[in-house]
Amino acid sequence: MLEVQSLSKAYGKKQVLDSLSFSVKPGEIIGLVGENGAGKSSLLQILASLSRPTSGTITLNNQSYKTELKKVRRQIGFAPQDVALWEEFTVAENMVFFEKLAWNRLNKDQLRQLCSEMKLDKWDDPVNTLSGGMKRKLNIAISLIHEPNLLLLDEPTAGIDLKSRKEIGAYLNNLAKSDGKMILYTSHDMDEIRQLCDKIYCIGNDPFYYQVLKAYGENPISL
Repeated sequence: MLEVQSLSKAYGKKQVLDSLSFSVKPGEIIGLVGENGAGKSSLLQILASLSRPTSGTITLNNQSYKTELKKVRRQIGFAPQDVALWEEFTVAENMVFFEKLAWNRLNKDQLRQLCSEMKLDKWDDPVNTLSGGMKRKLNIAISLIHEPNLLLLDEPTAGIDLKSRKEIGAYLNNLAKSDGKMILYTSHDMDEIRQLCDKIYCIGNDPFYYQVLKAYGENPISL
C-alpha cells in the first residue's frame, strides 16, 4: 500500500501542494485531475522520488521514503508526460538499453513479450518512425521492465489516437486487477478518467473538475 500523510510542497513562496493525505491499495487505479499548475506533476515527481516534499511522510509497503529510499525506488515505475526515448534506436534497442539500467534482468524474449502485451508490435522499427500512440506504449513498457508495484503515469495518453488510448487503458486495467499493481494516473480527459479509475482525486483550489465529475454522477475526492 502507498500511504501519503500531510504532504506539502513549496517552491520558494509558492505553495504547490498543501497537506495532502491519501492512500492507494494494491489493485487500485487512482485518477488525479486538476487545472494546469495544480500540482499533479509535482506530486508524481515526489512519489517517483525525483523531488523531495517540503513536509509530510510517504511509505510504500511499510517502507519509508526518508529512511529506506533505495528499497522504495525498486518498487516504482514512472512514465513522465514528455516521452523519454532514444529516437534513433529501434524499439528493441530502447528496451535492451533501459533493461541494463533496471533493477532486475530480462532477456530479449521477455522484453518483446512485454511490448507484445501492450500491442506494441514494431520491435525492429526506429522510434522516430513510430506513431505517438506507439511511443507512449513504449514509454510505459520501459517503466515496467523492473516489475514495479507502483506505477506513476503523467498524461500517458496525451495527444494519441483513440485506438491506442483504449489499448493502453485495457492493459493498465489488467495490470491492476490481475497483477495487483497500484497505479496513479493524470489526465484531462474526464471520460477516460471515469472509465478507467477506481477513485478520482481532485487537486488544486479550482472546483471545476470536482463539479464536472459530480455532474457525471461520480464521487471525486478533494485533496
